[in-house]
Amino acid sequence: METTGAPGSDGNAGALGREALRRLILDDPPLLSEWLDLEQQLQPNGVDLTLREVGAFDGGGVVARDNIGRRLPEVRPLPFGDDGYLDLAPGPYHILYNEVVDLPHNVMALGRPRSSLGRCGVTIHSAVWDAGYRGRSTSLLVVVNPAGFRLERNARVLQLVFFGLGEAVVEGYRGTYQGENLPPIPG
Repeated sequence: METTGAPGSDGNAGALGREALRRLILDDPPLLSEWLDLEQQLQPNGVDLTLREVGAFDGGGVVARDNIGRRLPEVRPLPFGDDGYLDLAPGPYHILYNEVVDLPHNVMALGRPRSSLGRCGVTIHSAVWDAGYRGRSTSLLVVVNPAGFRLERNARVLQLVFFGLGEAVVEGYRGTYQGENLPPIPG
């Protein structure tokens, strides 16, 4: 069934397809910005996010009952070679995407690793992108393949699937990571 208007505006919730995503990305404000090649990144049921940076964890982290006790580990950036590639040994890595996600109060998203990663013995773990979130997200990339993995800067690594909510949330995401990895808003 095809719908018109904003996601969820007719009470129908569900995953957004390519055409709806294109409209929302080209809208103001855009659902997604700083993409590299929209035609290549748009998929039938989502948008591929591309790799900006990879980092190694230096130390452990802490998650407590509230944000006061949370401590994130330091992340040491790993340099790409002159050829634009990075060779990764088995283990966990912190990754940052190129794209900025800006979710209205009637859209949320889930990220899934692209299938080629799994076929190489690599996966990505991500959290929910809540309605109202805006930022340049990060995820956990894990190289399970004992032989390691070679990864190029700007490679498409994660498919973000967007869902229209049956009803917009009154209060969108207001957590610690709102506006993450973006320049501060002047004023």
